[in-house]
Amino acid sequence: MREAQDLRVGNTLKIGNDLFLVTKFSYNKGARNASMVKMKLKNLETGSIAEAVHKASDKFEDIVLERRKMQFLYSSGDFYTFMDQENFEQMDLTKDDLGDALNFLKEQMSIDVVLYGARAVGVELPINIESKITYAEPAVRGDTGGKVMKTAKTETGYELQVPLYINEGDVIRIDTRNGDFVSRA
Repeated sequence: MREAQDLRVGNTLKIGNDLFLVTKFSYNKGARNASMVKMKLKNLETGSIAEAVHKASDKFEDIVLERRKMQFLYSSGDFYTFMDQENFEQMDLTKDDLGDALNFLKEQMSIDVVLYGARAVGVELPINIESKITYAEPAVRGDTGGKVMKTAKTETGYELQVPLYINEGDVIRIDTRNGDFVSRA
């Protein structure tokens, strides 16, 4: 059993007879020790998404899922095909299965696919990935007061805020947990 405050994104828990994957998590410390956690949960059987608020001390049964290293091959419509790197079996995932990982997914990229039984329920990306900038707004001369950022687009189509010194063609590191710029690669 785990307390709600110890849960993180990617954890799986059992509520009633249903299994849920935590897709978003926030901890809010309230007045008079009334700490709460707000979670976005994905039902692993139906695929439905629900939001829940619980006391930080509520206890949940923790479920361990299997993780397999797979390589992203290609996308076709709403399906994304992955290959198991041990037995070369292929598996198709949908946009819902991938969630925010679509912002960072490149062909030939190796990631961990999370399985419940034989069914894929999500993916885990490396904490930092490298991506090439395909578009960056030009820097404005003299605009250097404080931490000034500009909009840039990566090779996967993801838009983020980067420092002024980043230009088109640069390769940068992105934190996949929050989608923020980390450094120049």
